[in-house]
Amino acid sequence: MMRVHFIQHVPFENPGTLLQWVKKKEYQIHVTRVFNDEPFPAANSYDLLIIMGGPMGVHQEKKFKWMTAEKNCIEEAIREKKWVLGICLGAQLIASVLGAGVFAHVEQEIGWWPIYASTNHPLSNLLPPNFHAFHWHGDTFDLPHMAQQLFYSNACSQQGFIYNNHVLALQFHPEIEMHLLLQMLQHGKHELTNTGYVQSEHLIIKQTEKFLPTQFPFLQELMDRFLISAEQ
Repeated sequence: MMRVHFIQHVPFENPGTLLQWVKKKEYQIHVTRVFNDEPFPAANSYDLLIIMGGPMGVHQEKKFKWMTAEKNCIEEAIREKKWVLGICLGAQLIASVLGAGVFAHVEQEIGWWPIYASTNHPLSNLLPPNFHAFHWHGDTFDLPHMAQQLFYSNACSQQGFIYNNHVLALQFHPEIEMHLLLQMLQHGKHELTNTGYVQSEHLIIKQTEKFLPTQFPFLQELMDRFLISAEQ
């Protein structure tokens, strides 16, 4: 049976519909809640490592004493050829571990914005036409060496990449569901300036009604195909 281990950085950015996908597959579930000082797992204790988002940055090791240990955990997972998925901060941590630059983007990207396939790849080919993803980030990353870019948006050229078939990094939030979204809005309300690529709370909630139903079907296909691709 597949053993899935989540790393959750803050209470208000939980696994969302990724948990629904894991339960539907009847995989084993384990969680490291960093905010509770829980230990990071050894690579032999899981098959798939999923690293969630959070408001911190990848260079804040002095502020967040656990961050170096988490990077070591991710590095071990990649070295041991485990499946690895990173969402938002998780994607930035993966990029950092792979030696790519991670830095503040020229502007924040918050709300429902379209993403596009940037290459002909089994994962990017799953993207439906006119697909809007949920975004909440101020940092971005360079494409790591030997990684293949998968997605981009109008605001941010790096929305996702695949590395050696078994490491998937996504800047956007395909795991979004209503409760998770409302929690993120509550904790990040001060960032909703309604300028540039930052939408207002009202517009985000309004567009959620339109775009939320498309998220879980895409996530399921993406994860199923990712695990198949990694085995090939």
